[in-house]
Amino acid sequence: MMLGDGAGDAVGEAQPGPGLRACLEAILLVVDEPVPEVVLAQVLERPREEIALDIAGLAASYAAEGRGFDLREVAGGWRFYTREECAPVVERFVRDGQEVRLTQAALETLAVVAYRQPVSRARVSAVRGVNCDGVMRTLTLRGLVEEAGTEHETGAILYRTTGYFLERLGLASLDELPELAPFLPDEVEDPDSAEEGIPGTDRALDTDRAADTDRAPDADRAPDTEIPQDPPGAGDAGDEHPAQ
Repeated sequence: MMLGDGAGDAVGEAQPGPGLRACLEAILLVVDEPVPEVVLAQVLERPREEIALDIAGLAASYAAEGRGFDLREVAGGWRFYTREECAPVVERFVRDGQEVRLTQAALETLAVVAYRQPVSRARVSAVRGVNCDGVMRTLTLRGLVEEAGTEHETGAILYRTTGYFLERLGLASLDELPELAPFLPDEVEDPDSAEEGIPGTDRALDTDRAADTDRAPDADRAPDTEIPQDPPGAGDAGDEHPAQ
């Protein structure tokens, strides 16, 4: 029995746990707010004086090594912060490196949904003149567009903009969307064809009425055959990827 107990102790000593500094680093990496020394002492079951000494040693070592982060005592506790000298790099990463821009095709599709909602994918494709299925999926995944029921006549899924869309544009409601007429060009070669299908114009309303009676059912039932497709490598083919 004595030999067995001794062997067990030897195994335990051969596999020591992480050191105090390693434990402090692990805890401080996951905290959302500064952690007081007394809390760290309670969690690690060590004297507060020992915790304070090791934390001060860690902070001094980071500063001496020129790390990109500091260990600072703020608001009665300790927490990791990026070093002040690295602020321009961090700011550029947060603002630009993680920003996902919509393609021109996605912006145009989003505008059609915003002004025609609730609207089916086939109707959006008819307005733009290209198949918009891939772009609509992208907008849905990004939380800018959502399903809004189905069309009674055809059963096609309808789409509308979301609250996140309003938040990103800084709008209180859809009533604050600008009128499109003032943004149309004053001089065009063929005003009727230029305005046809443009949201917010009288010509667009006439086109909708004609589509409802002649073409809308077929377009909604078979968008893949009735809607012109982009040639390979052009148009909406890259809508699933952020613009460079």
